[in-house]
Amino acid sequence: MHDLSRIFKAYDVRGVVPSELDTDVARAIGAAFVHVLAAPRIVVAHDMRDSSVPLSTAFADGAAGQGADVIMIGLGSTDLLYFAAGSLDIPGAMFTASHNPAKYNGVKLCRAGAAPIGADTGLGDIRAMVEAGIPAFTGPRGTITHSDLLAAYAEHLCTLVDLSAIRPLRVVVDAGNGMGGLTVPAVFEGLPLTVHPLYFELDGSFPNHEANPIEPANLRDLQAAVRATGADIGLAFDGDADRCFVVDERGECVSPSTITALVAERELAREPGATIIHNVIVSNAVPELVTRLGGVPVRTRVGHSFIKAEMARTGAIFGGEHSGHFYFRDFWRADSGMLAAMHVLAALGEQERPLSRLLDGYAPYTLSGEINSEVADAGVAMAEIEKAYVGLATGIDHLDGLTVSLGDGVWFNLRPSNTEPLLRLNVEAPDHATMSRVRDEVLTRIRHEREIDR
Repeated sequence: MHDLSRIFKAYDVRGVVPSELDTDVARAIGAAFVHVLAAPRIVVAHDMRDSSVPLSTAFADGAAGQGADVIMIGLGSTDLLYFAAGSLDIPGAMFTASHNPAKYNGVKLCRAGAAPIGADTGLGDIRAMVEAGIPAFTGPRGTITHSDLLAAYAEHLCTLVDLSAIRPLRVVVDAGNGMGGLTVPAVFEGLPLTVHPLYFELDGSFPNHEANPIEPANLRDLQAAVRATGADIGLAFDGDADRCFVVDERGECVSPSTITALVAERELAREPGATIIHNVIVSNAVPELVTRLGGVPVRTRVGHSFIKAEMARTGAIFGGEHSGHFYFRDFWRADSGMLAAMHVLAALGEQERPLSRLLDGYAPYTLSGEINSEVADAGVAMAEIEKAYVGLATGIDHLDGLTVSLGDGVWFNLRPSNTEPLLRLNVEAPDHATMSRVRDEVLTRIRHEREIDR
């Protein structure tokens, strides 16, 4: 058996195929998944990577071997899998490595109703069972059937955000050879949208660029196409299409914090006084807007399991993250890049201003974006930074890493990576000059012992 400590992460299973993750491991995970959840029926989907079909097939075989009936829905985005697990009210498994390079694959697992599974909520138990050996099952083997839920998924999203009456829009979409190439045509068909497609061919080797839109280099083709075509908006999806990034009509990137604020306002108009979740790195513009509109902002740690747990606890209607993940109560509290994109299209198409003008009021601050630095010991480095700023800070908290508030809308957050010797820095200030000064000061302190900039 492979070293499972390398592939079982905080929120999913992910590793290099086949050296870290192969069909034997996938089969064992499928069996353990069913056994730990005592699931009589599950649903399985996969992305376009070459290894996804054999891995998902092996997983289904292991699950059926433990007596579970398996519904295979084939190619899909992660939010399509969440739709299946939510609408069918059964546990689900999505085979994808999201934005990772072609040599990787993995599986995202959820409980019935698309409820998350993480290291402390079942994933650790699944790993332990795989390591110990799957208990023998003496009952009848489960069935494996196939179903196509793409049309039902598209129909459901259109009941949540109605785009049928918006003004005609020209939209460039970069699917990055990922699953957006399947889901975008299905969802946008028949709507007043003229779509200019980039890299819709499903290709897990990612021949054009990595399907990771949080990296600026991977948005350049989209930006150029928006400018060249005179489009109203550009959309970029990651490999499994659960994240969406937006480019305005000028070809300028829109911060996910700005999208969070826009969607929050739309959701609060629908349900006044509702709770909105945001993580520690989202701009202060979000909780300020939510408070101003009479909603309740709730701040939480980075990561889907924390967001979804807080949404369940508070009954929040919506949640947003700096990484382009957006969560919707009416979508089983799951994240959907497509649903976020539809909200932006609706907001744009319901009025006449260009997107840049529409978004002017949602971004009063300047964000640095996430900056990684390699460090020998993240804990020591953060302690040194905290010590340096104790006398300067108006507030310090440790909800997620280290957040230091410096007053007048200036703050920075340092978080260690879960998997690499990295510190991740995010800075916000009312203007670019202040943001740059604070960013450079903190980076100098982090790297004073010749730490390497990633």
